[in-house]
Amino acid sequence: MMRAARMLEFRTGRVALWLLVCLVTGPAVAQDRPVVDLETREEQAFKEASAVVAPAVVRIQTVGGLDRVGRVLTGTAATTGVVVSPDGYVISSAFNFVSRPASVLVTLSDGRRFPAKIVANDRAKMVTLLKIEAAGLAVPKMAPRDGFRVGQWAIAMGRTYESPLPNLSVGIISALNRIWGRAVQTDAKISPANYGGPLVDIQGRVIGVLVPLSQRQAGRTAGVEWYDSGIGFAIPMADILATLPRLKGGEDLLPGLMGITLKAGDVYASAAVIDRVRFNSPAEKAGLQPGDVIASVDGQAIKRLVQVRHALGNKYAGETITVLVKRGEKSVEQKIALTGKLEPYTPTFLGLLPVRKKQGETTEGVTVRGILPESPASKAMILPGDRVVQLDDKAVADAAGLFDAISRRRVGDEVKVHVDREGAKRTLTAKLAVVPSAVPVVLESDVIVAPNPKPADLPKTGRFNQDLEGHDHSFWAYVPESYNPAHGYGLVVWIHPGSDTMEADIHDLWKPICDERGLILVGPRAKNIAGWSLNEAGFIEALVQEMQQKYRIDSQRIVLHSYSDGCRFSFHLAFKYRSLFRGVAASSEPLKVAPPENRPDLRLQFFLSCGDKDNLHRLVQRTRVRLAAMKFPVVLTTVPGEGHSYPPIPVLEAIARWIDMLDRI
Repeated sequence: MMRAARMLEFRTGRVALWLLVCLVTGPAVAQDRPVVDLETREEQAFKEASAVVAPAVVRIQTVGGLDRVGRVLTGTAATTGVVVSPDGYVISSAFNFVSRPASVLVTLSDGRRFPAKIVANDRAKMVTLLKIEAAGLAVPKMAPRDGFRVGQWAIAMGRTYESPLPNLSVGIISALNRIWGRAVQTDAKISPANYGGPLVDIQGRVIGVLVPLSQRQAGRTAGVEWYDSGIGFAIPMADILATLPRLKGGEDLLPGLMGITLKAGDVYASAAVIDRVRFNSPAEKAGLQPGDVIASVDGQAIKRLVQVRHALGNKYAGETITVLVKRGEKSVEQKIALTGKLEPYTPTFLGLLPVRKKQGETTEGVTVRGILPESPASKAMILPGDRVVQLDDKAVADAAGLFDAISRRRVGDEVKVHVDREGAKRTLTAKLAVVPSAVPVVLESDVIVAPNPKPADLPKTGRFNQDLEGHDHSFWAYVPESYNPAHGYGLVVWIHPGSDTMEADIHDLWKPICDERGLILVGPRAKNIAGWSLNEAGFIEALVQEMQQKYRIDSQRIVLHSYSDGCRFSFHLAFKYRSLFRGVAASSEPLKVAPPENRPDLRLQFFLSCGDKDNLHRLVQRTRVRLAAMKFPVVLTTVPGEGHSYPPIPVLEAIARWIDMLDRI
C-alpha cells in the first residue's frame, strides 16, 4: 500500500500542477479540461474490478480437525476460494485444509451453501481443488501471464464475513517469477482470511490465487508467518488452469525431484556443481555424479545455482527432463524421470566423539575424545586418544571433514579407519550403523577452566537481561562465570510456553548443567506473553546470531528447548532454519505438522520427553514414530507417574548428555 500511496501522491501532484497551469492560462482552458479527482476515480475502478470477479469468490468453512500453526488457529475461521469451472469446481489454498477437516462447506456469493469434497492437491503450488454439486456458476476471466508488469495495480480479495461484499486489499505486483518461478509477489495485505482468494487486476481479471509460500520452507504452512507483512504471493491462474484437468481427475500433483544437492555458494554467482546424489534417486539411476556441473535443463542454459531451482520450479513428478552436465572435459546428457518422493536419508554412525579443538589449534586429523558403547567404533577397537588421519583413501583434516565423509556412505558399508596411536599407524575396519535412539547413562564432559588472567574484553557472564538491538524484543541469558573464549560452547535456546516464561525455574535448573557441560542458556521473550507468533522467527534467528558474534558457540550444539505449547514454535524454528539448529529437546507436546525431509548435509536430532500420565503421551509417542519414519535420529524418554509437567532433573541431565554428543560422528 505504501507504493500505491506514493503513486497516488505522484498523480495528485501532477493534477495540482495541471490546475496551476489552468489558472495561469485562463478559464477557457479550465472549462475545456475539467479537474479529475484521481483518488475517487481509482477507488471506483477498484470497486468495479472487484465487482466483476465477486460472483466467483466463495466463502469456505471447515469443520473438525482442529489444529494450530503457531498462534494461527486453523479449522475454525472462514476463508476463501475461487470458482474455476461452472460445474462446481473451486480452487483454494492448501493451507486452508492443513488440519484435515472432517467436512468442508462452501457458500456462494448469492448465499447458497453446499458441502464440498476435496478432489486433489497440487503440492508444488500449494493449492487444493474442491467440488460442490452445483451448475451454472460464474467463472472469472484470467489475466494472461505475459501481461504481468511490476508496478501494476493488484487487488487481493477474500470472502470471510457474512457481508454480501468481498473484503479487499489494494496493492501492486511487486515482483514476478518468485519462489523459483511459481508465483507473483504483491504488497497487498495477505492473511489466512483471504488465502485461496483471487489477486485481481484493474480490469477485473484474475492474476492468480493467493497462497502462503516461502523460499526456505516447503509444505502447506510455509510462509504463513508473512501474513499482513506486505509480502504476499499468488499462483498465476494460467498455471492453475493448465493442470486443472489432472486435478479434476483426482490426481495429486507433487513437485518433481531429481535427488541432488548442489555445492553451497552464492546462488546468484556460483556454478551449479552437484555435491551429493541421493541413493536410489532418479539422478543416481541416470548416472549423475558428485562434481558434475549442470550446464542446461531442457535446453535452458544453467550458469548459476539459482537457475536450477527456476528450471525445476514448475516441474511435476512423472515428467521427464533432459539434463546436460559437464564432467571434466566431457559433456554428458541424460534424460531423468522426476519423482515425487525420495528414499529418506538414513544418517550413518561410526560412534566416536571428537576432541573439540581450542581456538588456534591446527592439529591435522580428528583426535578421539570418547567412544560410544556398542558402536561400530567400539567394535573396531578404536580407542580414546587415537587420531583419525584417513578414511578409506581420503585424508581427514578435521571433524567436519570426517563427518562429511561418513555421511556420504550407507548404513552397512565397511570403512577403513586409519589412525595414529601414540605414533604408530593402524588401519581398523568399521561397519557403519544407524544412529542409536538412546543416550548413554554416563558421558564425561569437557573440562573448561576459567581463563587466567581474565581478558579485559570478556563479554558478559552470569545471568543478565538485555534488549536485542534492531528488534522490539528482550531476552535473558546465563553464561557460566568460568566462560573461556578458547573453548566452543553449546547454546540452549529456551522457547517458553504461552503465559509463563518460567525464567527463574529454568535458570535455577539449568545453571549447574551449563557450568558442568559448557553450555550457554538464552531465553528470548515473546512479544505477547500469551504465546509466540510465527512472525517472531526472525527475532530468534537474530538472537542466535548475536550470541554467535559475542561468544564462541559450537555450531554443532545449538539446540532449541521447550515445554508444552512452546514446542510448536520450536519445531517451526528447527524446520525453518535448518542450517542454524542441530537439535530440538521438546517436552510434553507432540509435533502437529508433517516433518520435512531429512537432509544429509544438515543434520537435525530430537529429544522428546513426556509423562506417562500426560493426556498427550500417546501423541508424543506418535511424534517419535513420524520422525523416525523420516529417519531423523530421535530419543523418547517417558517419565513414570508424571502428568503434563516440565521434566524432572534426571531427564534434564539426560538432555544435557544428549546435547554433549550432538557432534558425534
